[in-house]
Amino acid sequence: MLLTVHDHIAFCYTGGKQFNPGQATVVFLHGAQNDHSVWALQTRYIAHHGFNVLAVDLPGHGRSKGAALTTVEQMADWLIALLDAAGGQKAMLVGHSMGSLIALETSARAPEKVSKLALIGTAYPMKVSDTLLNAARDEEQTAIDMVNIWSHTSIAHKPSCPGPGFYVMGGSQRLMQRISKINPDKVFYTDFSACNAYANGEQAAQAVSCPTLFVLGKKDMMTPPKAAATLRTAIPHSKTTLIENCGHSLMAERGDAVLTALFDFIKS
Repeated sequence: MLLTVHDHIAFCYTGGKQFNPGQATVVFLHGAQNDHSVWALQTRYIAHHGFNVLAVDLPGHGRSKGAALTTVEQMADWLIALLDAAGGQKAMLVGHSMGSLIALETSARAPEKVSKLALIGTAYPMKVSDTLLNAARDEEQTAIDMVNIWSHTSIAHKPSCPGPGFYVMGGSQRLMQRISKINPDKVFYTDFSACNAYANGEQAAQAVSCPTLFVLGKKDMMTPPKAAATLRTAIPHSKTTLIENCGHSLMAERGDAVLTALFDFIKS
């Protein structure tokens, strides 16, 4: 599905189903140097079980046009405009990593547009080390390798990986390399800088009144579960699902567990 947002084409994967204005909508937001494809399992299932799905490519990522946005606040404004372009109805927001910050900021800026929040692999503050920031700016392939290693547990290497039929780490690496090829303007550095600079997370969380779910990987080295403590405290009515044997790439490493947590939350 193509929408026009801020004078540029925005791509939204719909899970293989036509958008139905009469159904509830779930919007999926990817993380740094990613696109909609990280939600392949979850979006297709949910789209075929009674919900609209809009898995967006953020500007400068995947199939969406325009330059990558430089702050979480800009991304939230872009998302609000996208929701208006899609018909203006309330939507549940599901965000992974950087996408979780966008979802959170959007809920603070436009609470009337957000029915539920699901924050996956999140942290606040979402600080990025100087080593990784510098690599993203000067040696992008090195940054891709670092993130790929740190985002997966050892189970991703084993034949018993719960994602049979594909190589989890190889898929993650090729996606990040593809984003680099599509957009040579240092998207990784732009995304990491936006996460690093975001300073409104606690205030935004304190304003959240809608049902909220945290989905966290128990072995996540990029955003460890303890790094979500500030947000979880600020949203006392939230619930948390901790996934065993799972790192930061939750949707690929433990796709079924993430889907179960999300679908139960969506239906509730």
